[in-house]
Amino acid sequence: TARAVVDYLAGQIAAGAQAVMVFDTWGGVLTPAHYREFSLRYMAQIAAMLPRGEGAARVPLILFSKGVTQYEAIADTGCDGIGIDWTADATDVRRRVGQRVAVQGNLDPVALYGNDEAVAREAIAVLDAFGSEPGHVFNLGHGITPDVDPARVTNLVDTVHRVSAERIKGR
Repeated sequence: TARAVVDYLAGQIAAGAQAVMVFDTWGGVLTPAHYREFSLRYMAQIAAMLPRGEGAARVPLILFSKGVTQYEAIADTGCDGIGIDWTADATDVRRRVGQRVAVQGNLDPVALYGNDEAVAREAIAVLDAFGSEPGHVFNLGHGITPDVDPARVTNLVDTVHRVSAERIKGR
């Protein structure tokens, strides 16, 4: 139930979590009506019930539903951010939700099987899709698989940090 998730997330916040996220990996297999009834409704309840603090002490809540396209409805739940998978068009999602929420994502996890140059190219493409406006949290568009070479992840993180810092400095 939503209450159990709220209790769990509240415990994470009490233990020092700086952000919390609810994952709905299967939302995209539901019809839009079933998604609203069996997933989105509960995520909205979680957003409403979860004590997140105020002002600078507020702990952001990010909601992620893989494979859905109801971004505006997710943004309307009261969450602070939405996660998008790698099949989403980041530019379109940002246009649809505006600055109401942060958007997290959306590198295809398969990109981490490429060489360093390919990983960097894909990371930069995600950064380009989101543009220079604030409110983007770089992330994979879903989970990382256990057999990914950790060096590729290091390269990814280094690329995102380097390119983001260059873009911030250039503003």
